[in-house]
Amino acid sequence: MTHMIDLINYTVAVAGLIVALMGLILNLFTSAYLDRWSRRFFTLFFTLLSAYVASALLGSLSLGLTGFGSPTLTRVTVFSESLLSSMLMPMLTLYMLRCAGEDWRRPVMATALCLWTVYLALLIFTQFTTLIYTIGPDNVYRRGPWYPVLLAPPALLMLTNLAALWHRRKALSLRQRWAFALYLAVPLVCMIIQMLSYGLLMIVIGTTMSALFMFVFIITDQMSRYIAQQQEIARQQASILVLQMRPHFIYNTMMSIYYLCRQDAEKAQRVTLDFTTYLRKNFTAIAKEGDIPFTEELEHTRAYLAVEQVRFEGELFVTFDTPHTAFRLPPLTLQPIVENAVKHGVDPELEPLHITIRTRATGRGSEITVEDTGPGFNPTDDEPHIALANLRERLKPVRGASLEIAPREGGGTVVRVSIPNEAKGGKP
Repeated sequence: MTHMIDLINYTVAVAGLIVALMGLILNLFTSAYLDRWSRRFFTLFFTLLSAYVASALLGSLSLGLTGFGSPTLTRVTVFSESLLSSMLMPMLTLYMLRCAGEDWRRPVMATALCLWTVYLALLIFTQFTTLIYTIGPDNVYRRGPWYPVLLAPPALLMLTNLAALWHRRKALSLRQRWAFALYLAVPLVCMIIQMLSYGLLMIVIGTTMSALFMFVFIITDQMSRYIAQQQEIARQQASILVLQMRPHFIYNTMMSIYYLCRQDAEKAQRVTLDFTTYLRKNFTAIAKEGDIPFTEELEHTRAYLAVEQVRFEGELFVTFDTPHTAFRLPPLTLQPIVENAVKHGVDPELEPLHITIRTRATGRGSEITVEDTGPGFNPTDDEPHIALANLRERLKPVRGASLEIAPREGGGTVVRVSIPNEAKGGKP
């Protein structure tokens, strides 16, 4: 029976060591989602956890394998195992306070450190007495009558952390609450079981598994926050692009309306209405967090082009071939492409600019094509590339979306945007 318990303990300790090292490796590979402080914390945390489980494994081998162990080796491994495992609890208190946005100089941290100091004093006292546990000359581990006293401070420390977790539950996310609750509850239950029985390394497996689960919950929470932050950054960048309307475009449009008021009042009214629609669509796009119907984007583009065709009368011609409109896309997808074509294609010294806007349904979704007969742009010319690169960045959150730029046969540029059927750019 003893041989079977030893075999189980070896297996548990090896499994626990693998889990602890796995946590250390995961921390290295997922460091992009953690801040510098958290990366260092989990590096130290899993290093201590690995050392703790390694001590437990070495202690089990020293106690169980004939000819391998010695009373001195067993005493050292049991002491280091007890010391290293106890250090993890105050670390958890510190990390919980940080996640809750509190300074570490709090009463709960002082309580945790006091309980840990009491435990350390008892552990040192144990080395000079037989009241708590002993390692006999026969290399056998025996509990003393005061053994439960040694486990009282860490048990109280776990309860203190549980109370602190409950008190700060509203300041923590759901995943953080689950992470800390698991890491506190599972080892506490294992400690109570081991306090009442002797033999199996219950605390080792309980601590390592709950530590890994805690880290997985923490890292998934951080990943969710990171993704949300990136989406918010993309939305803010889109808002900035909306606000970065060309001042000279607004000035020239207003001057065109000014002169039209005398020359052609009816046309001036029409341009004013188109310009108002263009401005409204631009500012409305700031508040949009999700996809919009293509018909809205098309209306925005038509309003913009109507204004530009008045300014560049006889120099700008547009053809719409858009039979397919039943799809959604992020706001400011088509209009910036067309504006970029006008900005770099209209030139009084060149032939009139012709722009063709097409849409079609594909097997995977929808496709928008914008062709222009302008001069195209040189690969070393940054400005048009920047405008379209910004659009490409805004399309990144839409899974499966793409933007392609190619020279048009006969001169000019072709820009093609693909939007998958299941595209979701944010909240609907």
